[in-house]
Amino acid sequence: MATQNNIVIDQGTTFSVNVTAKDSSGSAKDLTGYTTTAQLRKSYYSSTSTSFTTAQVDATGVITLSLTATQTGDLKAGRYVYDVESASGSETIRVVEGIVTVTPQVTKA
Repeated sequence: MATQNNIVIDQGTTFSVNVTAKDSSGSAKDLTGYTTTAQLRKSYYSSTSTSFTTAQVDATGVITLSLTATQTGDLKAGRYVYDVESASGSETIRVVEGIVTVTPQVTKA
């Protein structure tokens, strides 16, 4: 079962957050050999998405999700959903999921 973690992204800024993959006992999961992907969408049924850049530290299960200022600037303020999945061979695990709140940007170039 995935961990629930809601996040806030400030529109037009560089965004980064760390999440940790856990095994069934609650210990950090070794992600050696896994590929991680993460997306956010306006709703579960949206056909368009924004992909996070992901980087993982295999032995510790730490995954860094990031978006550029351009990517966050392209998001409309509001509520989104997201999840992070790691896969290796026939196993796919959902590491974390939740709601993303994008706060509006006032200062613009």
